[in-house]
Amino acid sequence: MAFNVLVVDDSSVMRAMIIKTLRMCEVDIGEIHQAGNGKEGLGTLQENWIDLVIVDINMPIMSGLEMIGQMEADPLTEKIKIIIISTEGNNPRVEGLKEKGVRFIHKPFTPETIRDVIFDVMETSNEQQT
Repeated sequence: MAFNVLVVDDSSVMRAMIIKTLRMCEVDIGEIHQAGNGKEGLGTLQENWIDLVIVDINMPIMSGLEMIGQMEADPLTEKIKIIIISTEGNNPRVEGLKEKGVRFIHKPFTPETIRDVIFDVMETSNEQQT
């Protein structure tokens, strides 16, 4: 089953790296959408079927935390799986997100790390993907 993914990061270079990594990591990806901040990301969620959001925390206009908060408050987006890829080092903030079911990957990352976290979050396995 292919997953539609939304990648939200204010750095176009980082978005490109995450997308390239997604394509390399043996995950069955459908459509990949991009947004440069949380506000754009929320707009993309309203217009497209998204199974997984990969989001940075620190962005201008609307942070990843604000975006996640709005997603959780909306019945149409509250169940979408979320992975944060960030350099964030604030442990209480990270732990609070993990308690909400959000997964966290520290930058820099490997394709294997992203693959394993996606398989776990989406409750699938590598065997089901092949």
